[in-house]
Amino acid sequence: MRTEERLAGGFGFPFGCVAVVAAAIAAKLATAHPGCAVAGVALAVCAVAVLTTPLAAAGVTAVGWAVLSGFVYARSGTLVFTAATGWAAAILAGAAGFGLLAGAGKRAVRRVRPGFAEAVVPAPRRAAESGHRRVASL
Repeated sequence: MRTEERLAGGFGFPFGCVAVVAAAIAAKLATAHPGCAVAGVALAVCAVAVLTTPLAAAGVTAVGWAVLSGFVYARSGTLVFTAATGWAAAILAGAAGFGLLAGAGKRAVRRVRPGFAEAVVPAPRRAAESGHRRVASL
């Protein structure tokens, strides 16, 4: 289910949400520093933005910020609006923008094909034997 070589938004958004949560959990288990979680989630957002539609990428960016704000910077799941979460939002938005540009560039390169292609000519086939020779040789 692709639209213009992209993963459709109906599939890209849930895929991105799972990727963001997995990245946040992995970063949080690896280290207690919230910067590592921001980097991991930003990589997930960027990768999803390359593969999916801009609307799905924006949704995944918002979910990524909510996961970081509610579970990395605050422990109880409540959203926290601080300078650190503002920087996290800016980093995630930049990652989504970079991913969208990289995906557009990748699709543009794939669309540009050379104007000529070398023809491939198969080798000629050997003439088939007539059926009565095969039967008589048994």
